[in-house]
Formats: sequence, structure tokens, C-alpha cells
Amino acid sequence: MTANNKSNTKSTETLLIRGGRVVDPGNQRDAEMDVLIEGETISRVAKTIPAPAGGRVLEAKGLVVMPGLVDMHVHLREPGHEGAETIESGTRAAAAGGVTSVVSMPNTNPPIDNVSGIRFILRRAAETGLVRVWPTGCITRQRAGDGLAEIGAMVKAGCVAITDDGDSVSKTRLLRRAMEYAKVFDLLVIEHSEDKSLKGDGVMNEGALATRLGYRGIPKQVESIAVARNIALAELTGARMHLAHISTRDSVDLIRAAKKRGVPVTAETTPHHFSLTEEAVVTYGSNAKMNPPLGSANDRDALLKGLADGTIDAIATDHAPHTRAAKEQEFSIAPFGVVGLETLLPLTITQLIEPGLLTWSDAVKRLCLNPAKILNLPVGTLSEGAPADVVLVDPSEERQMSSFSSKSQNSPFLGWTLRGFSQAVIVGGRVVIRREALKTV
Repeated sequence: MTANNKSNTKSTETLLIRGGRVVDPGNQRDAEMDVLIEGETISRVAKTIPAPAGGRVLEAKGLVVMPGLVDMHVHLREPGHEGAETIESGTRAAAAGGVTSVVSMPNTNPPIDNVSGIRFILRRAAETGLVRVWPTGCITRQRAGDGLAEIGAMVKAGCVAITDDGDSVSKTRLLRRAMEYAKVFDLLVIEHSEDKSLKGDGVMNEGALATRLGYRGIPKQVESIAVARNIALAELTGARMHLAHISTRDSVDLIRAAKKRGVPVTAETTPHHFSLTEEAVVTYGSNAKMNPPLGSANDRDALLKGLADGTIDAIATDHAPHTRAAKEQEFSIAPFGVVGLETLLPLTITQLIEPGLLTWSDAVKRLCLNPAKILNLPVGTLSEGAPADVVLVDPSEERQMSSFSSKSQNSPFLGWTLRGFSQAVIVGGRVVIRREALKTV
């Protein structure tokens, strides 16, 4: 696989993607079609398009052609934790996984809570990034949970949402004020739903397994109590609330009921939460330590049902890189988190599409269309005139996960054999990654 790192070079070429299965739920397409890219945008999608004079042709027969994935929950670690990840390495991992847009979380050091922080992320992404980076800003100053950050100024600088991710905003009145302010800008509020006082020093799901292993437990109510509060605030303020990394049956039930009442709430879950249960702690140790913790089979089944019926709008990775030294500490003191950009697509194919839980169109909605809509981003479709962010996928390619392009390797999926990998990744009309075997004429 070859990669082109010149992310800030605009494409001026013409490229025809020929004969692939185009899956684009934003335009109700699922058929063998051609896609024509001119410069940075998609100019035409049709059954048959003549090869452009002076342009290139990518032969996509047998491949799925879909919008680039939009991962709305990614920790790029820069600034402050560059030993675990940087914007350059994180976007390289994203491209390797077919992700063309990443939404960066602000829990860096220092936190992204002002205009200069937003500008830093955008500048570094332009200088070193392989895919699009959409920055979020903090809800509170320094993520300390007290006064509000400079939300309006960050929006003008390019912030696409606000969140104190990694922590919940514990002061309910303050979160209400933030949501009222965000509503003025039609700005999304993303909440890490966690009652920290109830969580205490827990490290995995509370229950018989935690007791047997001798680890302090985290009760499921840590999440569901906060989810209930956040839904109530969305109902009170009318502001758009997005609930990150949902992991329990109770949370799914609360969100489903809220949506039926018309509350402006959306939600995501992660591939590790719909693929694993708490039993993974026994096998994978600290690589299965994440926050929220892996739950029971009952919780996982509820997540799968929530994805199938649309209660859960999006699949996001919560890509959380950590150094090997950090993760090799004893389980109770090792940090929470798992990398996920390069397993997002194959886990969705292997765990959701192949068993028939989601159709390809349903999966693309949750990976591309819905995240873009929730964040008001101009990506996620193959519409004419849209940014030419496209991924060509071989759904049958089988690969054992042996290493990642990320600087960090903390994943329980190392060693797993998965199916469905990108063959070419196009960002703004530029082919940033292409498998050598993919025919080009």
C-alpha cells in the first residue's frame, strides 16, 4: 500500500472510478455505477461515464465504493502527548482505515479551550495531516468543570462541537448554560456520560467477574444516571446533545424513549463495545480496559439492537492511543483506552454486515452520513458537488491484524482475522492511499 502525505496539496486532476458497487444512502444509491471526480469534488455519478480525456481511471469492479468514513470521536493526543500519537500519525492511521474525516477531542495538554488551540489543530492538520481534521473545543475552561470556555470565539475559528470528553460536566447548571449558549450557534454538545462520584476508582464493569479477578467495579448506573440527566437537559434547553460511546442496555432504552418524545439527542457506540464483553479482560488484560468499561452480553446485545433500529445513530472509535509502557502497567493503574481507526471498517463488516444485523446502506449511514449530519459537516455522501472523499473497499479481503499505522498498538484486536479493507482512499480528489494491486489506467 502506498501513501501520499502531501495533505495540503489541492487536486486538479480528473479521476473516474469505474464499475464499483456504489453505496451512498444519502442519495439512495446501491448499484453498480461510475463516479467521476474533477479536482476536489464529485462531478457526476451515473451508470456509465466515458473515460475522461487526460484523466485516470480506477477499476473498481468487485469493490464497494462509498463515502469516506467520518469518525466523530478521535484522540490525536497533540499537543502534549506526542509519544502516544500525533496529528500526522493519527491521520495516517485514519487513512489506512478508510477514515477521511476525524473529529478531534480537546483533552490534550493544554486542553483546546480557546481560539489559539483551535487554530493550532487546524494548522498542524494542514501541515502534516493525511485526512480532514475537524476540531472540537472544551465546554469548560481547562476542562476543569467550572467556568465556560470561549465557545463563540472557538466556533468562529472552526470548532465543530464542544465537549469535555474524558470527563462529564458534573455541574448540571453550568452544562445547562453551555447548552443554551451552544443553541445560539446550532452547535453540537458532546457529553461523556459518567457520574464520576459513583464511578470512584473502579476499573472494569461491576459484577461477578470483577469480584473474581479482584478489580474494583464500575456500576452500569455510572453511565445511565448521566445519560438520563443529559437527555433531561436537551429536553429543557432544546439544544442538540450527542451522547458519546454508549455502552449499556439502560442507556439504549433511555435514548430510545427520548427519541420517541422528540428530544434532540443522538448517540454513538464503538466497535469494541459491540464486539466484546467484559470477559475480554481475562484474555487481553489492559488492552481491554476502556472507559466506559466493556459490559455484559446483555449490554452488547442491546447495542446491536440499538444500531439495527436506529436508536444509536453513529459508530465511532473513541480512538485512544497509549504508549506500550503505559498499557503494560498493572491493570488497575494502566490507562483506559484502545486504538480503533484501523479496525473500524473491518469490525463493522465482520460483526454487523456479514451476520445480517446491518445492510451495507445502514452501515454507511452510521459510519459516514449520520456523523456528518450530526456535526453539520459537508461530507458523508457522494453527491454531485460534494467534496471528493471516497473509499474503495474489498469486502472479502481477509487479513490478520498484526500491527497498526498508529504510533500506539493498544488494541484487543491484534491477532484477530477480519474481513473488509480499503483498497484506495481519496480525500478531496487526491488518492492518499492505494493498494499496489488496484488497477489504474
